[in-house]
Amino acid sequence: MKKSSFLTLTIASVMLFNSVTAHAAKTETPANTQASKDAALNSILELNVGMFTLYEQALGDFQTRFLSNHPLILGLFSGTGGKMMLYRPGKEVEHAPSVPVIYQILKSTGHSTMAISQIVLQYLNKKDSMGWKAPLETYLTDTNKALASLSQVEMNESWRPVVRNILKANSDYLTLCLSKNQLSPEDLQDFARKTGPDLKLIIGWAAQTQVQHWMGVLDKWKADLGNDWDKTYGASNTIYVARQNNILFSVLAQYFGPQAINDRLMLIETTSFTTTPQDMLTAVSRIASDRITGDVFFGNKSLMDYELMGGDARKAIIAEMQKRGREAFLPPLVPFGSKQWPALVTPGPGAKTLDDLK
Repeated sequence: MKKSSFLTLTIASVMLFNSVTAHAAKTETPANTQASKDAALNSILELNVGMFTLYEQALGDFQTRFLSNHPLILGLFSGTGGKMMLYRPGKEVEHAPSVPVIYQILKSTGHSTMAISQIVLQYLNKKDSMGWKAPLETYLTDTNKALASLSQVEMNESWRPVVRNILKANSDYLTLCLSKNQLSPEDLQDFARKTGPDLKLIIGWAAQTQVQHWMGVLDKWKADLGNDWDKTYGASNTIYVARQNNILFSVLAQYFGPQAINDRLMLIETTSFTTTPQDMLTAVSRIASDRITGDVFFGNKSLMDYELMGGDARKAIIAEMQKRGREAFLPPLVPFGSKQWPALVTPGPGAKTLDDLK
């Protein structure tokens, strides 16, 4: 074939290919176009999904290294007054002894009165409903059983009359409601006035028992750790209702000191009262690992303890409110790595303790 003929054929082939491609592009259906766009979008979004896989792999390795260099104390909420565990490099986990059982007795007594009130309050305005009767009959039987057994339970003898008064008041109130076959706001108020002062007493004794126990545990652990205490981490879990004046965190803070708060001592919010030790280990490891990332990328190890976009979102909120002719309502800015308590700290008017309530 002559060179000119080959060149002519090649040019014709390219023109034909371009024509077919252009025609295909013109005839591509909207469905195909959308599928292509979706695929492009997913290719980017998948990076975030893949990030979690990489994150989990790296986090497991980091946790192993972290625990091989730092002792860690976990303080976990429980119905028995809490649990504490000490993780020490190269040693088995040490589980602290439980809070004395009198704590559970006092708590159970106080909760019994609260449980009664919950049922009554749910049915107080339901005049045609007797759904309260069966559960209160059962609880009366349980209350009388506990009252009859009280003399056999070991406790501080000065506390026993108060526990008995509460249980007896519970029994009398339940008997009254069942004998009347009705619930009334007046009877509930009388019940509350009668039990309130005694409930405040047993709440105080329970707190005293819990705090004394955990301080004894931490006295020993701090002495055992010696110089390693200064590189020890601590963490406690909480849900919203227990965040303010969290007992385990507050006790830990007495030993870690102000400079450790939000640094080596953390209060980790959760979605339930109880949290597994492994979940807490993961949370602490994640925080410590993110601090290294924050330092590498932004020069501040505490930055990633907070919502990373929070500062820019704050500026955006202020700008958007200005567009609307209104002033933004936001808390004051605090520095990354603030050592203030992770709870409400601004004083103001109003009752602050049970003793303030009349």
